[in-house]
Amino acid sequence: MAEGIRRRHSEGCNSREGGRCNCNAGWEASVYLAREGRKLRRTFAREVEAKTWRADALAAANARSLRTPSQITVEQAAWLWLEAARTGAVRDRSGHHYKPGTLREYGRALSLRVLPEFGGVRLSELTRADLQDFVDRLLGRKLAASTIRNTMNPLQAIYRHAVRRELVVVNPTREVDLPAARGRREKIATASQAARIIAAVPESDRAIWATAFYAGLRRGELQALRSSDIDLDRSEITVERSWDQYEGPIAPKSKAGVRTVPILAVLRDHLDARTLGTGSDLVFGRRPDEPFAPKTIADPAKRAWAAVNEREREEAEREGRNPDLLPSLTFHECRHTFASLLIDAGVNPKAIQEFMGHATIEETFSRYGHLMPGARDQARQLVDAYMDAATLRAA
Repeated sequence: MAEGIRRRHSEGCNSREGGRCNCNAGWEASVYLAREGRKLRRTFAREVEAKTWRADALAAANARSLRTPSQITVEQAAWLWLEAARTGAVRDRSGHHYKPGTLREYGRALSLRVLPEFGGVRLSELTRADLQDFVDRLLGRKLAASTIRNTMNPLQAIYRHAVRRELVVVNPTREVDLPAARGRREKIATASQAARIIAAVPESDRAIWATAFYAGLRRGELQALRSSDIDLDRSEITVERSWDQYEGPIAPKSKAGVRTVPILAVLRDHLDARTLGTGSDLVFGRRPDEPFAPKTIADPAKRAWAAVNEREREEAEREGRNPDLLPSLTFHECRHTFASLLIDAGVNPKAIQEFMGHATIEETFSRYGHLMPGARDQARQLVDAYMDAATLRAA
């Protein structure tokens, strides 16, 4: 048996009389803490868990970063972490402030599912097996894979922070098997569909939808857009902030979210037709200082698109053809459409990254690489042309 690992036995186990073990008492792992002059012990149901914990603990002890575990519970750690994240004392893995909406979702997930299950457990005593059983039970309740992953997200963040602060030795959220969440395929409009979609909505809302389609602004960025952010002389929109329904104006999603987007000619027509106001007035606000409510923009649009599609179905039936229906899109799907239009037009991927406000070019390729047409054919043609030219030079 590995050093520092021993089999535990219950009082009535046959092994105490020299017989064969017939109990389920589990396993104990221990590590000696030289600076405290004592052993740190943990018990586990399975030998593999004891070995894993001891390996991690031994590495931490050798680095002199291991100490007696904190007595703090999961619930106490959760609320302390949330408060620290709200103040910016804790950042996400990219070093950015957590968005208020993200923290609200974390708080809901903790309150609804995590804390009723583990709130009173000491942070240092929660195991991977506990969490795997928890995930398996959530699957048994037919919860969506995305819901289960969202439930685990705050726990993962709390334990990453706890390990860095030496509150725990082992991060039990690591290597927990989570169900794969099938990505929802985003709808994207073609250039002609985008024009028809915008034309179908109430005239007062066309500039909002046009800005979503032709500048790729996120919903919060549309809500927070000020008159001073639009420079028609230079044909530019400056994105400097977003809007949270509870917090009001907030910083964009990341540092890259602060950006300048060109005003395309097709968008300028809509902005020219709109009274933009002055200074800090919200461009699309219900009032100069109050943003639009998404539902009041989305619901009339859906009704308008449904009416257009109904007429198109009737005409197509009379003419004996397939109807050319308009997709019903969200603001975020309008943003995806903007990216696809840039790609179709052959815009440089680095420029697309900047206009979309992505932190890295990898994010742009990961999200929109499948839309980039003819990648293999284009690569083959470019390399063939290069090799032909090189051969001619060598001849």
